[in-house]
Amino acid sequence: LILFLLIHHYTKWWTFTVHRRPLQSPSITSQELFRLGIIQSDHNLSFLVFSREREREREREMTELAHSPIFTYASMLTLFTLCPPFVILLWYTLAHQDGSVTQTYGFLSKNGVQGLIDVWPRPTVIAWKIIFCYAAFEATLQLLLPGKRVEGPISPTGNRPVYKANGMAAYFVTLATYLALWWFGIFNPAIVYDHLGEIFSALVFGSLVFCILLYVKGHVAPSSSDSGSCGNLLIDFYWGMELYPRIGKNFDIKVFTNCRFGMMSWAVLAVTYCIKQFETNGKVSDSMLVNTILMLVYITKFFWWEAGYWNTMDIAHDRAGFYICWGCMVWVPCVYTSPGMYLVNHPVELGTQLAIYILVAGILCIYINYDCDRQRQEFRRTNGKCSVWGKAPSKIVATYTTTSGETKTSLLLTSGWWGLARHFHYVPEILGSFFWSVPALFSNFLPYFYVIHLTIMLVDRAMRDDDRCRSKYGKYWKLYCEKVRYRIVPGIY
Repeated sequence: LILFLLIHHYTKWWTFTVHRRPLQSPSITSQELFRLGIIQSDHNLSFLVFSREREREREREMTELAHSPIFTYASMLTLFTLCPPFVILLWYTLAHQDGSVTQTYGFLSKNGVQGLIDVWPRPTVIAWKIIFCYAAFEATLQLLLPGKRVEGPISPTGNRPVYKANGMAAYFVTLATYLALWWFGIFNPAIVYDHLGEIFSALVFGSLVFCILLYVKGHVAPSSSDSGSCGNLLIDFYWGMELYPRIGKNFDIKVFTNCRFGMMSWAVLAVTYCIKQFETNGKVSDSMLVNTILMLVYITKFFWWEAGYWNTMDIAHDRAGFYICWGCMVWVPCVYTSPGMYLVNHPVELGTQLAIYILVAGILCIYINYDCDRQRQEFRRTNGKCSVWGKAPSKIVATYTTTSGETKTSLLLTSGWWGLARHFHYVPEILGSFFWSVPALFSNFLPYFYVIHLTIMLVDRAMRDDDRCRSKYGKYWKLYCEKVRYRIVPGIY
């Protein structure tokens, strides 16, 4: 498991450093540029040449960061090979092997590859129906529910995506509809749990086809100039072709995969596990209640802050490929919900006092995580003209140049939560995940797999974000790091 996580970490790291070029780079003369009205003087032409040289210099810098292609390709192929069976084995271990890794290991040691084939559920009609109904419902809500117009960050090519912020409404409509279907006897959520293996199996294959279609779309019908190929099919498929793929003008594919399919399924499955335990045992254990409440509080926080999420690396930097889309559509529903999946058949009675302690500690961590994001979002919204912990914020005014040669300005917050560490908000996020996992206590390791996975993922993200900002802001980022010395944990790391 640890080896798998390390491979996952380093594969993301290697692909991050690969240079990407535009899909089409036709040669064009200065006379044609004059005729098209793109430039009006030799000065403009000189500026374009300078911008192109600067872009080439940045490309050379990024290429120097790249690891050996052999390791990169081997790691990607390893992940393509390991991720699907890992999802199935995680479900199988939690649902049929009492959450014991040693029991599953013993079974596979005895039966080999045939054992994996035997336990791998075949996608069924009911599994596909559940997936398609859920996906269609969420897509409809994304399109039809009203929401505030929100602009995302300016992309490297100067584009600014526009979103409709209706995630919170979609979240409440989804949960209310799901509970109403159960309450009125129209649909029993326990059916979802009973067919969970088949659903995960269908998602494994269906999401792979989805990623292939995204790859083809990136080649034949990119939605914006924020798209391109590095010239390698494997890397393009893994990392993605488009930064902001859309169907038509209004349906953003990454918002759908990341938020409305992935994160929403987390909430739906958390409720599903709670209902399944109630129908099996006639009651819900306090451990399951703590787990479900904390997960729902966290997901509620996410959708409340969804517009802020559109400014993060997942949306504003990582392209729509296997890594992001397959991960959100398969990895999130399985791995992120795994503590609750374990508790369905392994209820733990914590006692009122311990349950309250864990619940309060978890909510506090989620609140701090939210307040970190709120603080930075307010700072950006007011252009630094706000109060941070009761006083004027400390900041660095940084300038950078886009790939089109346009100069932009950003404010880097160096006080409040963001003065403690450059990514301090990851600390309460990791602790929050621990508190919704710890109700399972310590009989088995697997309920804590998500905590370990999240820790490695966030450390990796912090490193990638630092490298991206160093490349973007240059001397200003160096000054920022001198002022905010620690990356994640104040005084330690």
